[in-house]
Amino acid sequence: MKILITGITGLFGSYLAKEFAALGEIHGFRRSSSSLRLLDEIDFPITWHEGELSDIESIELALEGMDIVVHAAGKVSFDANDEESLHKSNVDGTINLVNAMLNSGVNKLVHISSVAAIGRSPELSKIDENFKWVESPLNTDYGISKYLAELEAWRGEQEGLDLIVVNPSILLGKISDDRSSSDIYHYVLEENSYYPKGDLNYIDVRDAAKQVRELVENEVWGERFILNREQISYKEFFEKMAAVFEKKAPSKAVSPVMLKIAVFFNTVFRKIGLSKSPLNKKTAMISQQKLFFDNTKVNKLLNNDYHSLEDTFNWSK
Repeated sequence: MKILITGITGLFGSYLAKEFAALGEIHGFRRSSSSLRLLDEIDFPITWHEGELSDIESIELALEGMDIVVHAAGKVSFDANDEESLHKSNVDGTINLVNAMLNSGVNKLVHISSVAAIGRSPELSKIDENFKWVESPLNTDYGISKYLAELEAWRGEQEGLDLIVVNPSILLGKISDDRSSSDIYHYVLEENSYYPKGDLNYIDVRDAAKQVRELVENEVWGERFILNREQISYKEFFEKMAAVFEKKAPSKAVSPVMLKIAVFFNTVFRKIGLSKSPLNKKTAMISQQKLFFDNTKVNKLLNNDYHSLEDTFNWSK
């Protein structure tokens, strides 16, 4: 089996390559400028195809002879200034890939989405795959772009593709992976004092990649799955991390008033070029929310065995 992975040089893409190498021949679709650092230690060959998701001709060339596509490429940002680039990368890129697959006759697609694409509601404390997207002040520009991209993947299924959609929560990799999700480690390593009052949902990137492979092996086409280890308070999450890293855990809860002040000053600092923090009104509200992205569906199918949070933190160092 020939497997084409977009976003293979990114965090999740690199771990997906390691898992899917057991199933067949790995092909990577990348920009000429992409760093291969996250794939330095692999013990299997990768056949490279250079191109851009904005260039449908380069996608079609890469698709020649492929049996399945794992679409892990995309932009992650919670910066309010990135709305246009998020749409271009996540939505337009998916449109081009789906169209190229339909044109090329390659009909198996694994679409890597996000729990952000499922949406949120202030009234709910648990959400599963059946939740229908609603307009909400908790939906970020990133979440909207992933939702629209997912709609394009489902449009491809209606037009003939076999499709599996996965919605991972926060992916925990290694600190040395140096990707956006590793910022959460630095918060504790720098011994910051405050923690949000809400909860987060997370999964070890190794567990998530394994689950995607097993879903393909089970041929559960036409389905979507939330990939999530558990719901945990920021306070407990940071305390467990601090214990492993031998750092002082954040000990002061952030009040809504403090968040409003922080958002205001962050906006001022951004305007004068002193800050690139993703803190804004929406992300501040999300950090105070208690919500569980229900993983019952994937657990019933795969009987998952997850790394403990402590195991993940020890491995991440």
